[in-house]
Amino acid sequence: MPLAPIQTETRPRTGRKPAPAPGDPTLAEKALAIHARLCPVYGCPIPYFHSLDPVSELISSLLSHRTRNAESGRAFKALRARFPDWEAVIDAEVPEIEAAIAGVTWPELKAPRIRDVLRALRDRCGSLDLAFLADMEVEAARDWLQAIPGIGPKTSAAVLSFSTLRMPALPVDSHHHRVAQRLGLIGPRVDVGPSHVILRAQLPADWSAQDLYDNHEILMLHGQKVCHHRNPACGRCVLVDLCPSANGGAGESSTRS
Repeated sequence: MPLAPIQTETRPRTGRKPAPAPGDPTLAEKALAIHARLCPVYGCPIPYFHSLDPVSELISSLLSHRTRNAESGRAFKALRARFPDWEAVIDAEVPEIEAAIAGVTWPELKAPRIRDVLRALRDRCGSLDLAFLADMEVEAARDWLQAIPGIGPKTSAAVLSFSTLRMPALPVDSHHHRVAQRLGLIGPRVDVGPSHVILRAQLPADWSAQDLYDNHEILMLHGQKVCHHRNPACGRCVLVDLCPSANGGAGESSTRS
């Protein structure tokens, strides 16, 4: 069964307009201004939403692709309840895994993917333990994870940032990505995967894991609460004067994603 449809974050498409330069000082200044305005609105520093070990965070992230948090959370709990540990998932039949995660989008694709990723981890490490990533530089750790088929930029950043590793990586989800596009931090044709490098480069190199987590969370929350996919609430947005999409007119801002 083909697994490619889930993984949409790894390769930029060809024939696209160039993205803003990662080192553009004007965009870096704008990114910091956006962060400074949103932090008081959403309450930085923002508490981490959970504390999973890195392998568990990896499974959680794989389940969350194109799926609401509530559904992916229930599927994660069901998977843990059905199997005693992640080793047991490797030895399970795909239909058994699929039944446990039935509430997510594309369970028929995610079930074999999860098993294959866990198997690849065990083959490379000899066990299902990613604690050693804490001793690596962030980009090296992300490269190590992304060398495994099925793990892209969003997942690798989530594992390092959200798990108990608490490393300074910047995940970009669909809400974060949408807000960044509307604000002009990334080009209108830059996909989620390539946006990770651009958006991270706009923020200070010495920012802590908490700083980067806050940046991701405030942009994600702003996308969920104000800068909606359809009909963004520009009238109550604290960033409206910085947003070329809002200043271009309601019709323009309501159709971009």
